[in-house]
Amino acid sequence: MKVLLTGGAGYIGSHTCIELLALGHDVIIVDNFSNSKPEALNRIREISGRDFKFYEADAADPEAMDRIFAENEIDCIIHFAGLKAVGESCHIPLRYYRNNLDSTITLLEAMEKHGVNNIVFSSSATVYGVPERVPLTEDMPAYKTSSPYGWTKIMSEQIFRDACAANPNLSVVLLRYFNPIGAHESGRIGEDPNGIPNNLMPYISQVAIGKLPKLGVFGNDYPTPDGTCVRDYIHVVDLAKGHAKAIEYAAAHKGAEAINLGTGIGYSVLDIVNSFMKVNDIDLPYEIQGRRDGDVPECYADPSKARELLGWVAEKGIEDMCRDSWNWQKNNPKGLD
Repeated sequence: MKVLLTGGAGYIGSHTCIELLALGHDVIIVDNFSNSKPEALNRIREISGRDFKFYEADAADPEAMDRIFAENEIDCIIHFAGLKAVGESCHIPLRYYRNNLDSTITLLEAMEKHGVNNIVFSSSATVYGVPERVPLTEDMPAYKTSSPYGWTKIMSEQIFRDACAANPNLSVVLLRYFNPIGAHESGRIGEDPNGIPNNLMPYISQVAIGKLPKLGVFGNDYPTPDGTCVRDYIHVVDLAKGHAKAIEYAAAHKGAEAINLGTGIGYSVLDIVNSFMKVNDIDLPYEIQGRRDGDVPECYADPSKARELLGWVAEKGIEDMCRDSWNWQKNNPKGLD
């Protein structure tokens, strides 16, 4: 298939690109480098031994997307592009709504104009909000999120569902990610956020390399075994392989389908910190800080639907995630710069 990746130079997008190229798919990447770097494209080529088309453009730009669709025979889109920090979205909500919703609508308009009917959307477990129970299943209400970021995912999911209701040929797979961490085993690509990281693992890695003085743990008074937030951490390579399965499903499916991508295992923040120190034989200074806006106490997946519909199961464990994260960071102390 010829697959268009919006935000394909980013953390999840770059790993997914490698998996798609390995399977023989042709890839087109669109990215404006708002939270990624051009060097990621060189690393993808190096690891995969294959080339791909690239457009430096904003997925929310109608003229740019119209040109890209006109110049390529696209079979499927994977829509990664979007702002993604829960805490930040609480402080600049309008930017999140403008960016994330505009890109979704622009893509759907381009798809309609050019007769492309298959898309996989990068959604999030944040759509479940503060869950009444865990593990989370796809039939649970998805309209109680605690952040503007989460609302952009809920609203985008609804836009896709409405588009499917109006167009019986449209196929949308709504992949609800849990918490991607880790890096490619080569150590050549990994998570490389701009500024101070919003996500736990790059924060840990940058403390371990000496780039940041200590780790801030946001809250230790949650109703969890050790008081820190519990999440379903999934290796980014497992997540990327889930996308490769999802484009196959999209090609044989009509309508909108929400699918969790997670391991089904909940680890606390301190579980991750302690595992990282043990696996990599590193001491990590950390301090307990106040709770962070938008965080929920406990969130992990029931991944059985992904197994049934996609034939996908997460294969890598927490030690792999911690080991690969450190392998990436220690070999790239300045990230992709």
